[in-house]
Amino acid sequence: MLRKTRIIVACLTFGLLSLLFLDFTGTLHPYFGWLAKIQLVPAVLSINVALIVGLALLALLFGRIYCSMICPLGIFQDCVSNVAGRRKGKNNRFDFSPPKTYVRYALLGLFVVAIVFGISTIVSILDPYAAYGRLASNFFAPIYRCGNNLLALLAESVHSYAFYSTDVWLKGWPTFGIAAITLIAVGVLAWRNGRTYCNVICPVGSVLGLISKVAIFRLVLDSGKCTKCKVCERGCKASCIDAESMSIDNSRCVNCFNCIENCKFGAIAYSRSKPAFENKAPVKIDQTNQNGVTRRDLISVFGAMAIAETVQAPLLYVDGGLAKIEDKKIPARKTPVVPPGSSGAENLKSHCTACQLCVSACPNGVLRPSSSIATFMQPQMSFERGYCRPECTECSLVCPTSAIKPITAADKTAVSIGTAVWITENCVVNRDKVQCSNCEHHCPTDAIQLIAIDPADSKSLKIPAIDKELCIGCGACEYVCPARPFSAIYVEGNIRHHTVLKEFA
Repeated sequence: MLRKTRIIVACLTFGLLSLLFLDFTGTLHPYFGWLAKIQLVPAVLSINVALIVGLALLALLFGRIYCSMICPLGIFQDCVSNVAGRRKGKNNRFDFSPPKTYVRYALLGLFVVAIVFGISTIVSILDPYAAYGRLASNFFAPIYRCGNNLLALLAESVHSYAFYSTDVWLKGWPTFGIAAITLIAVGVLAWRNGRTYCNVICPVGSVLGLISKVAIFRLVLDSGKCTKCKVCERGCKASCIDAESMSIDNSRCVNCFNCIENCKFGAIAYSRSKPAFENKAPVKIDQTNQNGVTRRDLISVFGAMAIAETVQAPLLYVDGGLAKIEDKKIPARKTPVVPPGSSGAENLKSHCTACQLCVSACPNGVLRPSSSIATFMQPQMSFERGYCRPECTECSLVCPTSAIKPITAADKTAVSIGTAVWITENCVVNRDKVQCSNCEHHCPTDAIQLIAIDPADSKSLKIPAIDKELCIGCGACEYVCPARPFSAIYVEGNIRHHTVLKEFA
């Protein structure tokens, strides 16, 4: 019963979380977006004390059920391991292995240091939720969208428009590379050794493992019933059951409950407290100090995390008929443009876990992962494929860490995330001596007005003049500019977002 319940909950969690990264319509986020917010690292980065305490109490009561029922990367490993186990001759393929204590807590220490000093790249790479998010957005989402486009094509052939096509494109090579490395590493470890990644590399697993050592409900072995057949040990994907000494390392046990179902003698129980028969085991294991880590160490880890976070606290593709159509190139921005609601690049850097959920949810093709070392894989804006529409607030609604705080359309239209900059020599008016009014026509805040080059000449060509007090940095001007390969007008990000002087309808 325990195993079946675990599988049902895990399947629901994994399926719905995956759909959050696949859904490009924004339909599911209002209903199931909370599944992303209950992940541990996003809770830490958003300083959600109630949720952090709740997850800690969950581990204290029931052990590491978070790893087997809530964490998408952990459930993904179970899927890979189960497929490997169904191959002929590969059942019961595990053995007990000693804990890799020094590696586990060295990586946990590195993770805590990264949070304390704001090294977001390390936090993003080690966060299991963000790692799975990158897998879903880089590998699963393109397949899902291609399937949608095929259905749209078939539906259109019978004059039905129940589906519509969407772009499928690679949003960032560096992030794709990290996702590929993660997929290979996690996949190979899960295929060969089950939950090795969770019990050696994952910092969340290490933290929850510390708590699970003293969990109220945990697995225990009955030495009177155990025959040392090792069926439980060979089926333990966490490699934490030592049948010879009749001991279980609860700091590594992910509570999959496979061992309870596999044991034919009823020698394993999920008990509220240690029964008397456990004391008869031939070898006693000091669960408190087995790995050289005490409860004081656990308090220190959570304290460091808490202190660290407290201290930081449809347009068409047009060229106006004026330039040869070719792909635009991204301008060299001195300051990156980050989404409205993030308050600025520094706040985004401190709280973003680079899970790519906002990038997947962006309907305008504006958000893509950063390739900068300081903000690696975190979202930034570029306007070659679209612009940030004033009425769209999708990224702020799906962010699980409050790196992008929820905002309304009215709030968004009054916040300046950047300022348009005009490049004289790129403009087709100066370069080709033809009139163009794309930037003025599409500016939603009327921040761009055309003025005559020669005011004394009534037939003079006109060039754009930018009112920086009204510009909100939406990128509409940059997107529609016909100049190639670089737009004649582009958006330079604001270090801190601020309110414009005048709101508009």
